[in-house]
Amino acid sequence: MSRTEPAVPSAADADHRAQADYTGGVYGSMLAASVVIGTGTLGSFPHLELAVLLLGTGVAFWIAHVHAQLFGARLARQALDRRTVVEVCRAEWPIVKAAVPPTVAVAVSPLLGLDLQGTFWLALAVAVAGQVGWSAAAARHAGASWCLTAVTASINLLLGLLIISFKLVLTH
Repeated sequence: MSRTEPAVPSAADADHRAQADYTGGVYGSMLAASVVIGTGTLGSFPHLELAVLLLGTGVAFWIAHVHAQLFGARLARQALDRRTVVEVCRAEWPIVKAAVPPTVAVAVSPLLGLDLQGTFWLALAVAVAGQVGWSAAAARHAGASWCLTAVTASINLLLGLLIISFKLVLTH
């Protein structure tokens, strides 16, 4: 059996995949919050356009991360094969997954009677909550104490509040 085709994924592979999941989730949530902040006036279908922008940006950054992994560090260490490409695509997918909850928030906002500003705030709150949640889950998965988990969640909350402050400054 060759080294590039293990029959069973190793514990190190599983740990790396879990780390990538959490890293991508935190990163993707922060990206989604930034997209909401960056959207100014949208066209005649603002809810649809914001939803497409959130998912499209997540996919674009996912592709960028996959490209960087495959043609950066990976290419220097090993030849590309289908298994490696699928593995990298899967490892970076949480960037896109993190865009889904804010997109759902945008989609349901008309049902909640929210105007466009209310929609932005809901999507932003959901994105920041995702960012905090992914970071806390990563800390717990890594075996961090509850205290360290609270610290990492707090730091990510502060980063989310920094993004929110940008929205406040830009809209006033």
